[in-house]
Amino acid sequence: MKVDGKPYRTIWLGSDGTTVQAIDQTLLPHAFVVRDLRNVADATNAIRNMVVRGAPLIGAAAAYGMALAMAEDPSDAMLARAYTLLLESRPTAVNLRWALDDLRSTLAPLPASKRRDAAYKRAAEICDEDVEICRRIGENGLVEIRRIVAAKPPGTTINALTHCNAGWLATVDWGTALSPIYQAHNAGIPIHVWVDETRPRNQGASLTAWELGKHGVPHTVIADNAGGHLMQHGKVDFCIVGSDRTTRRGDVCNKIGTYLKALAAHDNGVPFYVGLPYPTIDWTIEDGHRDIPIEERSAREVSHMTGRTDSGELATVALLPEGSAAANPAFDVTPARLVTGLITERGVCAASEAGLLSLYPEQSRAA
Repeated sequence: MKVDGKPYRTIWLGSDGTTVQAIDQTLLPHAFVVRDLRNVADATNAIRNMVVRGAPLIGAAAAYGMALAMAEDPSDAMLARAYTLLLESRPTAVNLRWALDDLRSTLAPLPASKRRDAAYKRAAEICDEDVEICRRIGENGLVEIRRIVAAKPPGTTINALTHCNAGWLATVDWGTALSPIYQAHNAGIPIHVWVDETRPRNQGASLTAWELGKHGVPHTVIADNAGGHLMQHGKVDFCIVGSDRTTRRGDVCNKIGTYLKALAAHDNGVPFYVGLPYPTIDWTIEDGHRDIPIEERSAREVSHMTGRTDSGELATVALLPEGSAAANPAFDVTPARLVTGLITERGVCAASEAGLLSLYPEQSRAA
């Protein structure tokens, strides 16, 4: 995707062949800054502190974190230490574990002298694979959007609603939930996006709105509680969100507030889609409510907010009365029964074990 006419990925290898560079998403939309990650500690902190965020991008950053560790010390001890450090940085997104397992299985059999180059090579491959996966998610989602368009009078603007950020900033490029929207826009389909602000970190207002604006996609930021009202009045044609972890039976764990949007969509007959790549599917678990760990983040994300003042300065302000406690569960689980379809790189399927196995038969228990 492009920023002011220049194509960018969210993460890439620097010109020195060792340093990893990434867009600092904590500063968007007010400042566009590229951070240098020089060692595994930098990569771990970038993931934990959400300099990079979004399940696919977390996986890519973890892969490069392993490469940075091997550049520092390619020993067995460092391989084990880096794996543990990175795995503990964020508990919910399954792509993190997937990428770390991939790198560890690639590197462990190799002699120390070959691990550095092999790690950087595999991390680059994971990034390239993510770009292609997200492009194909967009193609498959575009088929669904065209069906919605076909049921409308010619020239009608289609209204989508999305929660959190599952665009190119959450991946290496293209995005998951936003990839179909970008491809619809690029194809000349009139499409407008209702962007949930997504409290408490405002990934919708800060990130989704920013990247849609840079690509020229019409959009409107709304308060998180406005979505149900818009659906009641026929102003939402479909919802589409991303996923941090999807169970083999189709339960979807995503940013807190997703479940409420799915309930409102179900009550109003609005299609509710989830865009996700295969590394986001956790085939080892069935019950999302029981088995997915929900990250509890700092209460300060609820009690304080940072923004730009009318004078142009950035300021952080307190929102709560002094002494009031705040809780901050970062994700919730939407049960499969509320999901219209899962949009993957292999196609669109029902949110069920049978649906997922129709696209990924190699994951059958008998396989």
